[in-house]
Amino acid sequence: MALRCPDLPFLPGYTFNSMLGRTRFNMDPKFDFIGDGVPALIEKVKPNMFGALSDKYPSIYPRGEVAEVPSWIAFDKQILCFDAFFKETLQEVRGAPYNVRQVKIYLFLEDGTIQVTEPKVENSGIAQGTLICRHRIRFPAPMDDNFYEMIDLNLGKEVEFYGRVFKITNCDKFTRNFLNRCGIAVPDPLNTPSDPYNDLRGQECSNVKHKMKKREDSLGKFLANDRKVLRFYGYWDDQETVYGYLHRLEILYYLADDTIEIREVREDCGKTSISMFLHRDKIPKTFNGLPMPGANCTSTVLNVLGPGLQGGRFIEDPISCGVEVIEYYCEKDLFIGSVINCYGRKLVLTDCDPYTREYYRSKYGLNSLDAIALPEDKHAALKVEMKERELPPWNGYGSYEDSAQNCITVEPKAPHRDFKKFLNLDRVGLDSHILRFRAFMISKIPENCTRHFIVSFYLADDSIAVFERGIRNSGFDTKTFFARKPMALPGQEVFTSKPPVTYTSQHMYIGAIIIVNSFVFELVAADEYALRYMEIHDYQYPKANIKVIMGKIRDKLRPTYKDFVAENMPKDGQSTIPYDTLREKLIGILGDDFTEHEMITISRAFPGDVFDKIKYNREQIRAITLTELKKGLWDDVTRLREYFWMRDPERRGLLPKDVCYVVLRACRLPLQKELVEKILEVIQKDEQSNLYYEDILNFVNREICRLADVEPVNIKHDLSCIKDIEYVPYRFIDWCGFNNFLALEDTFKQQGPNTIRIQQ
Repeated sequence: MALRCPDLPFLPGYTFNSMLGRTRFNMDPKFDFIGDGVPALIEKVKPNMFGALSDKYPSIYPRGEVAEVPSWIAFDKQILCFDAFFKETLQEVRGAPYNVRQVKIYLFLEDGTIQVTEPKVENSGIAQGTLICRHRIRFPAPMDDNFYEMIDLNLGKEVEFYGRVFKITNCDKFTRNFLNRCGIAVPDPLNTPSDPYNDLRGQECSNVKHKMKKREDSLGKFLANDRKVLRFYGYWDDQETVYGYLHRLEILYYLADDTIEIREVREDCGKTSISMFLHRDKIPKTFNGLPMPGANCTSTVLNVLGPGLQGGRFIEDPISCGVEVIEYYCEKDLFIGSVINCYGRKLVLTDCDPYTREYYRSKYGLNSLDAIALPEDKHAALKVEMKERELPPWNGYGSYEDSAQNCITVEPKAPHRDFKKFLNLDRVGLDSHILRFRAFMISKIPENCTRHFIVSFYLADDSIAVFERGIRNSGFDTKTFFARKPMALPGQEVFTSKPPVTYTSQHMYIGAIIIVNSFVFELVAADEYALRYMEIHDYQYPKANIKVIMGKIRDKLRPTYKDFVAENMPKDGQSTIPYDTLREKLIGILGDDFTEHEMITISRAFPGDVFDKIKYNREQIRAITLTELKKGLWDDVTRLREYFWMRDPERRGLLPKDVCYVVLRACRLPLQKELVEKILEVIQKDEQSNLYYEDILNFVNREICRLADVEPVNIKHDLSCIKDIEYVPYRFIDWCGFNNFLALEDTFKQQGPNTIRIQQ
C-alpha cells in the first residue's frame, strides 16, 4: 500500500490513492493445519513496524507453551462479564441530583469486542437495553490509537466509553477465575451506591396507602404444573328419583389452573363407554343459581368521560369494591370420602389412581388413602347380559373376514388384522421371520411327485405361500404355485358362521403333511434360519426342543436302556454313531410319535462330525479386492491414508475394527460390504484386536505385489455370513454326548468325553 509523503502538504494532487490499480478486494484468508493434520481457516494477522501484534501490550501467554490456534477457536463462546454503574445527571428533579444506572459490560475474548447492556426494569421510565453495541472501543483522546483490552477491565477501575464513565463493581465466577489464571489480581466486590431518585420514589409510594387488587401468577403455575392431573373415582347416587340410577364417575383435577372435569363411565350390555358429565371448569363450593350478566367480570369501570370508550377516557377500580369473593374447590378439598357439591349434585369420592396417592403422600404426608365401597346398585339385576353375536353362514363369496366385517357394519370396512403380532414378527433387517421348507407333492400322478416346491410360512400373519422351483427338461417352470394367504386346516365345515381354523407355525416341521388348496405336500427339509428360529424359540416348538425330545426318549428307554446301549455301542474305539442307524432305532422304539424334525434336532444338538467350510485365504481375498477396484477405476490410496490419519492423530498406526470399517465405507470404495468385512478379517492385528491400517493401505494398493485378475465371484453369496452358517446335515452323532444327556446310567458307565455340545 502506498503511503503519503509527510513532507508534502495534505492537498489534492499531493496524496496517493491506495486503491489505484487494485483488482481484488476480498479478505486475505490463510489455510493451515491446527494440531495434528486438522485443516482449518486461520486469520492472517499483520504485525506492526516493530514485529508485535499489538502496540500496547505483549501476549499474555508465552510463545511455545500453548497451541497456536486462532482466537476465534481458542476463546470461542468465552465472555468476561462485569457489573458496573454510571451516574446520570438529573436537572428537573428536586432532591435527586443524579440517577444511578447499573449496567453489564461484556468483553468477548475471541475478537476483543465490548458490549454494554442495562437490564430492563419495569416502569422505570427509561429506555433500557443495549447501550453500546458490540464492537471494539477506543481509549479517549489522546490515547485513541489503542483499544480497550482484557487487562484494562478490573474491579474498582473506571472506564470511559464515549464520554460516559463506568465504574466496575463486580464480576462473575468465570471472569474472576480467568483473570486469576492470567496473573491478574481481582479485588473484592464493591458496593453500588444508592440511587437518590429511586429512594425519593419509594418514599412517595409509601405515603399512598390503599389496598390494590392482588394478581396471581397464573403463567408460573401453569408452567410448573402443566400436564399434571389428579384422578379420582366416585359416584352420584340418583336412584331415588324416577328413572334414576347409580352414576359411576371419574373426576379429573388439573393442577395447572385448578379446573375439574367429570366423566361418566357406563356399562351397557357388557361394553364400557365414557360420556362427559361436566366440562372442564372451576366448581364453586356454594351454588346459588346462575350469575347475572357482568357478575363474572374481572374489572369494574367507575366512570366514563367523553363519548364512547375509544374516543373518551375511563377509570378502573383498582380496589375491586363490591366484588363478591367466590370460593372454588381446590386440591385440599379432594380426598377419599369427601363429598363435592357439583351444582346441587352430591358427588362422593371413593378411590384414586397411584399417581394421586403418591402426590398426596409426598406433599401432604397422607399415607391412608384406602378405597371405600360403592353403594348397592338396585338396577344391577335388570341389566341384560351380553350375548355373542351370531353371524350368518359364509356364502362362499370373498374371504370369511370380508363377509364377517360387512355383516357387522353397514359401511364396508377392511377387516382388522393383529397389528401387535405384525409389529413383533415383521421383517427386521436380516431377521425375516419367514420359515422356509422344501417340499414334495404327494399325488397319484408320477410326474407331480418329482416336482420341487418351497413352502414359506410368514409368522407376521400366519399365511402360507408355495413357490415351485422348476427343474431343467422337466416340463414345469419356476413360478409362484400358490399366492400368500392363510390356509384353513382340512376336515372343517366350509359354510358356517364360525371362522375357520388355519395353519399355525406349530404345524410346520420337517416330516409334516399339509394340504394347500387340495394339494398335498410333505415337508422334507428346512433352511438354516427356520431350524435356528425354532431352536431359539423352543418353548413354542416342542419338536425343536431338545429337552422335550430327550425326555420322551428317556421315558421309553428306561426299561430297556442296557439292551439299547449294548446294541448301538460304537466299535473300534469310535465315539460316534451313524445318523441313519440311530434314526432307525429311535423310530422302532417311539413309532409314529417320532418325526424327522426331532431327529434333525438331535443331530444338531450332538454333532459327531464337522464339515470343513470353504474359506478364502488372504491372497485370494486380495486378488478379488484388486479386481473389484480395477473394475471401479479406484486408485486413491493417498486420500485413504489421510482419512486414516484423521482417525489416528497420534500416528500409532492402529485403529479398532469398527473404525476401519467406517473409513473404508466412507471413502466409497467400489467394494461390497461382505468383501470389506472379509478384508478386515485377514488384516494384521495386535493383542487387543486393533488393525494395522498401513497393512490395509498395502492391501488395496495395486502397485505392491501385483496379482492377476480373477474370474467374477458372487460376493454376496460366497463371502456372506449366511454362507458360513449354511445348514449341512450331519452324518454322525456324538454317542457320548447323547448318552450322557439321557442320564440313565445307573450301573453301566459309558466311557468317553463328559461333554455335552448343544447348539444355541
